[in-house]
Amino acid sequence: MNSVFSILLMAIGSICAASFYVPIKKIKGWSWESYWLVQGVFSWIIVPVLFAWLTVPAGTLGLIFSQAPASAKLWAVFYGALWGIGGLTFGLSMRYLGVALGQSIALGLCAGIGTLVPPVFSGQNLFVDRSGILMLIGVSVSIAGIAIIGYAASLKSRSMSEAEKKSAVKEFALKKGILIAVLAGVMSACFNFGLTSGKPIQDAALRLGTNPLFAKNPVILFVTLGGFVTNFIYCIILNIKNRTGKDYLSVSGQVLVNNIIFSALGGTLWYMQFFFMGMGESKLPPAMVAFAWSILMSMNIAFSNIWGIILKEWRGADRKTISVLVLGILVLVLSTFVIKL
Repeated sequence: MNSVFSILLMAIGSICAASFYVPIKKIKGWSWESYWLVQGVFSWIIVPVLFAWLTVPAGTLGLIFSQAPASAKLWAVFYGALWGIGGLTFGLSMRYLGVALGQSIALGLCAGIGTLVPPVFSGQNLFVDRSGILMLIGVSVSIAGIAIIGYAASLKSRSMSEAEKKSAVKEFALKKGILIAVLAGVMSACFNFGLTSGKPIQDAALRLGTNPLFAKNPVILFVTLGGFVTNFIYCIILNIKNRTGKDYLSVSGQVLVNNIIFSALGGTLWYMQFFFMGMGESKLPPAMVAFAWSILMSMNIAFSNIWGIILKEWRGADRKTISVLVLGILVLVLSTFVIKL
């Protein structure tokens, strides 16, 4: 029963993650770098701090930070900064490929690499036992799924006019989008590395009486802090380069209020995937904890493609293209089930 409850919790997080870009698309009058930075203030600073503070025993958040080893905090921030590159390119992948295709490619790679690398770093030889071999097979299958989805995208690009492409995804750019999505998937896996290296922070939270459901929240805070630094630097550079720093003052009244609300909503939805992942992981049997990441990513892929259908991003594609797309999605989801075996 606990395993079923765990999956349900992570499914809620996946729905939130797959939905986060929907309110972002409603922001008006701001360039990409401007709205990405504003939503990042919410998703990587305000919301993680708020949820960590609310879900640990009163007055213990500072104690948790002081009792956790400095190395765990530094590594969590470091991997968070690397993940920040993935976060940047993740947003760009959806900008050029749409919610469905961008998330499918990025999250497919992220699931495989994020599951595979932590046990390698811990010294596990993946070639000597069944679980390690299944992990390797799962990563190989995920790469195959990505290739199939990429082929579906190329079929879509050839069969649709420029007007049809732009009506589905305003800035559609296949080659650029796929390259960015691959980079996003590789670097986004660093988030799980940060969670793994920050385990002593979680242990400190548990020692100080934090409910196991919420013990991962202080770790998430350090990882997102590192990601914010990377994104902040890049977005400010773009603001200067593109002369878009005036964006923050160029809108006023209801438009400004709406932009802030949509940024806050998008940022909160993005964060909730890890909030619910931490809750779900605490309910998993010990043998399955290592695969919580792949469970979350597989469901993210499924729900992001549901949003892609709702947003009509594949409108105008022929039956063959849709069939190839569905095959690629099924292969990607299959890869995560192989890992979970």
